[in-house]
Amino acid sequence: MMGIVAFGLFISGVTIWPVIWELKTAVRIVWGDSEPTLAIHKFVLFAIDGIQQVQREHPFMMYPTDWLAFALIVLALLFVGAMRDPVRNIWVVEFGLLCCFLSPFLAIICIPIRKMPLSWFWCDFIFTPLAALPLWVAWRDLKKAEAESPWGSHQKKDDEPE
Repeated sequence: MMGIVAFGLFISGVTIWPVIWELKTAVRIVWGDSEPTLAIHKFVLFAIDGIQQVQREHPFMMYPTDWLAFALIVLALLFVGAMRDPVRNIWVVEFGLLCCFLSPFLAIICIPIRKMPLSWFWCDFIFTPLAALPLWVAWRDLKKAEAESPWGSHQKKDDEPE
């Protein structure tokens, strides 16, 4: 389950760089060449124009997206690392669940501040259950494994440092 989340984070990270191509492709697939009538369609076209303008006139403003991509890839590595000893690293799964819980609140706060259509909330929110479900399954299984462990959850293992 942690591998699923790690893969999703990694893909989310590396797909930041070709964002204009991805958005244009999504528009073609979802709406074709039709005139935009829905707020979300109008917003995506507006976003594409904005990103292209920023890349053309102020490319340094895209640098934060590079760091966002890096952060997502690093978070993926965090989950991959936790897979080496998942019971001892259950905190990584709990951290992921906490992030899933908090992310809709960020969207609710920032979407109006950034003057985005409220319907964009659902584009952001869809990733929360997609990540939370495998993390919850992992957490449940790790709690069972922890309870079945001869060391229990609060006892020190022989090879564990003081």
